[in-house]
Amino acid sequence: MDINIIAFLACICFIFIFGRIFIVPIKKILKIIFNSVLGGITIFLINLIGTNFGFHIGLNFFTSILLGILGMPGAVCLIIIKLLIE
Repeated sequence: MDINIIAFLACICFIFIFGRIFIVPIKKILKIIFNSVLGGITIFLINLIGTNFGFHIGLNFFTSILLGILGMPGAVCLIIIKLLIE
């Protein structure tokens, strides 16, 4: 009976440690994915407003990830780069 309790507690500790190791990277990945989707929506809105002025930023994987990692400063960075290139 004592061996079963020890094994049960060891399994709970193992699951807790295993969860702590892998939950942090999953949270970061989900945050980047969520921010990338928001970045794609931001680029869409910039393009929607920018059509009146002849301004367009390409909506692709890299620009969306850039906005996912940097957030709104990434949007400002893309706008400045686009204005410098033209």
